[in-house]
Amino acid sequence: MLHQFRINPLEVHMSDFSMEELFLEITNKYDSNLVVYQCGWENCKPKHSYGPAVRDHYLIHFVTEGCGKFYIDGLTFEIKENQGFLICPGDITYYEADKNTPWNYIWVGFNGIKAPQYIQQLGLSKHNPLINTKNPKLVQEYLSKIFESTKLEHAREIGMLGYLYLFLSVLIEEVKVKEPTNYKHEYIQKAIEYIEMNYHRNISVRNIAEYIGLNRSYFSSLFKNSLNMSPENFLIKYRVNKACELLKQNKSLRIADVSRSVGYTDQLAFSKTFKKVKGYSPSEYLSKN
Repeated sequence: MLHQFRINPLEVHMSDFSMEELFLEITNKYDSNLVVYQCGWENCKPKHSYGPAVRDHYLIHFVTEGCGKFYIDGLTFEIKENQGFLICPGDITYYEADKNTPWNYIWVGFNGIKAPQYIQQLGLSKHNPLINTKNPKLVQEYLSKIFESTKLEHAREIGMLGYLYLFLSVLIEEVKVKEPTNYKHEYIQKAIEYIEMNYHRNISVRNIAEYIGLNRSYFSSLFKNSLNMSPENFLIKYRVNKACELLKQNKSLRIADVSRSVGYTDQLAFSKTFKKVKGYSPSEYLSKN
C-alpha cells in the first residue's frame, strides 16, 4: 500500500495507492543552508524501476535489504544492502530493483546553500555516487527519524533538519576518520577527473595510477572497492558513452573519427568494444538514433 503525504504550512493530504511505499514531499522550500525536500521508504517488487528522471535537488537512497542497479551517464553501479547512492541536481538517472532479491530502501532529498559543500566533504560526485558506511544501523536510524519527524506538529522542520545534519555528519566523519593520511575518496575523485579530461587520449589504467601517485594494483583494488567497478571498465564505459554522444550530435562523422575522438587508435578494437558494451555496432547505433 502506498501512502503519499504532501505537506505545506497549513494542511496534510493523504491518498492510497497499490504499492508498498511510504513517500513524503515537502512543498515549502526555503532559501537556507540546508532544506529537506522529501523523504520516505519503499519495499520494491522485483524489477521495479524509476526513471529516467531528473531532480532539482540532491537525493540519497540507502538500501536496507536486497540489491539493485543504478544507472547514470552510461555507467552502471551495483548497489547492495547497507550501501547507498547519490543523485545530483540535473543528472539523468535510472535505477532498478534486482529480479531475485529486490531492494528495500529509505531516502532523503535535500538542497540548500551548503548542500554542495557537504556532498564534496562526502567525496561523492556524479561519477562517484556510491555510499559505503561502517555504521549502517545508525545511518538507517537517522534517515528513519527524518521521516518520523514529519509527524511533529510544532517542530517538524527543525526535527527533520536536525536528523538530516546527524545523518550527514556520520558519513562525513567516517570519510575523515578512516582516511586520515591517504584520503582514498580524493584519489578516486582525481582518477575520475583525469579520465574526464583525458579519455580522448590513448591512456591506460597505469597512466591514471601514475597521475595520482599510486601503485597500479593498489589503485585498481581501491577503485573497485569504492565503485564496484574496475577502472578498466569505468574507462571503457565512459569512452563508449562519449562516443554515443558524438554519434548523436554529428551523424556525418565517420566511425574512425569517433574512434580517435574517444581515445582508440584501432577502429576495429573500438567497434568490438562498443558492441560489447551496447549490444550493437557503432553503425547500427547510428542508424537507430
